[in-house]
Amino acid sequence: VQGTGGSSAISKCSAAARGYIQDRFLRLLAGRQRRRAPLIHRGYYVRARAVDHCVQDFLLKTQSHPRTQVLSLGAGFDSLYFRLKDVGLLHHTVVYEVDFPNVMCQKATLIKRMEELSALVGDTAGEGLGAITFSGEDYKLLGVDLSELSELGRALEEAGLDNEIPTLFIAEVVLTYMENSRSDALIQWAAERFPRACFLLYEQVHPEDPFGHVMQQHFSQLNCALRSLAQYPDCEAQQRRFLGRGWTECSVMDMNEFFTCCIPEDEQQRVQALEPFDEYEEWHLKCSHYFVLTASKGMEPSWTPLLPSVTVPHCAAPVGMAGSVPAAVCARLSGIPGLRRYGHRSVLIKPDVILTTGGFGEEDGQHCRLRNFHVLSKHAGCWKAGCVTKKHPDKRWGERLYHTVSCLSDSLALVVGGRMSPSNAGLGMLWLKFPETYNASDPADIAVELVNLQPAAEQIFALVTYQILTSLFTWLSVSVGEQYLFVYGGRSALEPVLGDWYFLHTRELSNTVIAVDGPVPESRHSHSACSWEGGALIAGGLGAAEQPLGSVFLLRKLEHGFQWQAVETYPPLIPRYSHTAHVHEGKLLLVGGVWFHASSVPGITVIDLMTGLCLDYVINVEHLEWPLMLHNHSSVFLPNEKELLVIGGGGNCFSFGTHLNPEPVSLSLSSILTSH
Repeated sequence: VQGTGGSSAISKCSAAARGYIQDRFLRLLAGRQRRRAPLIHRGYYVRARAVDHCVQDFLLKTQSHPRTQVLSLGAGFDSLYFRLKDVGLLHHTVVYEVDFPNVMCQKATLIKRMEELSALVGDTAGEGLGAITFSGEDYKLLGVDLSELSELGRALEEAGLDNEIPTLFIAEVVLTYMENSRSDALIQWAAERFPRACFLLYEQVHPEDPFGHVMQQHFSQLNCALRSLAQYPDCEAQQRRFLGRGWTECSVMDMNEFFTCCIPEDEQQRVQALEPFDEYEEWHLKCSHYFVLTASKGMEPSWTPLLPSVTVPHCAAPVGMAGSVPAAVCARLSGIPGLRRYGHRSVLIKPDVILTTGGFGEEDGQHCRLRNFHVLSKHAGCWKAGCVTKKHPDKRWGERLYHTVSCLSDSLALVVGGRMSPSNAGLGMLWLKFPETYNASDPADIAVELVNLQPAAEQIFALVTYQILTSLFTWLSVSVGEQYLFVYGGRSALEPVLGDWYFLHTRELSNTVIAVDGPVPESRHSHSACSWEGGALIAGGLGAAEQPLGSVFLLRKLEHGFQWQAVETYPPLIPRYSHTAHVHEGKLLLVGGVWFHASSVPGITVIDLMTGLCLDYVINVEHLEWPLMLHNHSSVFLPNEKELLVIGGGGNCFSFGTHLNPEPVSLSLSSILTSH
């Protein structure tokens, strides 16, 4: 448990070094420094911002009181006192910090050794008295086990804590490491002993979904299990916990809601521009699995909660499910190398033959960007897998992620876009050629040839190469005998979101200007696109504000050109992104993705394109022995069997490790497509 505090300090220090938070004291307290990934920086930024928001709000609202106090429980090497003192917010406030005795002794030694820190504290006295390891006029460090309430009470009394003045308790990822009976007792003790008080809590939530499973496993491996999650699995349970233990007011929101509601738009944009970044799925999943809660009692009638009322639709309400879809592991594909990946693309190149390209995954026991192609072939009712032979490997293939592959014929597919890193996204287009005939019983028999574009087609690079990152697309016929590839949206190294589109003539690979009328959809990436009735269906995606979109648009074919037309759904489609999509007999199928409804994860959504009826189905994973993460995956729909094959998926789960779905999963849709 103490180790998590040191790791947290290093992560906060790294975030400060990159400009996410303004804190010149972290580097003095964190000890060793190590640069963290942008995803970690964002996570610790929103954590620090939430705590600072509530602490400063408390100090502002109690500034008319002659004295106030802040009690930080499990403070570790946090720099809160020094930041507040540096900006002049502690004129009449004393800060008390409590942690294990050895942690507080180390911190006291650091402060005395660092002139920049000791100068802010000023004169010290009374150290060595009981549990007090450091004592300044407005700053006290106490080495006490929080689970021993009688000892905690005595130590705080010796240090001068006054039960009668307004007090803010802070517990930043602390209580969850304690036995529930002890942490509950601490919450109730604080309410009973302090007639005018506030309590700020920040910790984890939602242990039951795939991300939650990975999160729990990580902390268990560190030998510091998250004990509160079983009894208090969601924000509502935490709210009831405080209201049932003496606190009269309680507000709570997850970090997606906090980022949206409490951080000004210009500050959001500043943070989003600090580093190249595109791990949006893991960022939003991390934020949905942490919450900030403030509880209060005995404050003035004019007192308002430290957290505002949520001004966006609350995302904890249960999603109504119309039924379930069974999931099963594909027989004989367990342990096949190259199928554990994300950010790849899978495409049906022939009946019962699936080609998978690119992405990040596991190969030879290592995590890396994958250069090899893999093929799945169904023979005699069973899927077989093999590594594809690539002819004339082209340097332009590189190590692509988040590209698109469109099969244009029995022997030809076109690769568009993709990236090697968030700042290297200009990978252009490439032909994939494969034989018209093959040996169905031997997937490795299929060879794929990578072919450069002809010089005349190179002109299109200026249009496409540097603008597509995650654009999904469809091919469609505009006039008899002519095929076009419709390329829409995405992002680039320079533009975080794109809203333009192109009609690529598939024979000449030239951009054709075709008239498009109607309301233009909001710019987006990580959306889905399918061909339907000579046009294209665009669904969901992530918008410019990094918020999921719930709109569905049809690019409807007209006699001369096309028209954008919004598809109304009832009930409204829950906003999502990083899903896949297919059309079958007038129904749009959306598979997985990420949404902000923390009570569940997206399964299968079926939209009737004639009536607009929109139904959500949960995926039944009881027969899977591992968490099924349905983002950054690929899926292939087999219409004859009404079966969906999900290949890969997962991602870098914050600091909890990388999760890769270990094997392809078959979803049987026959019941919902028949009954829908």
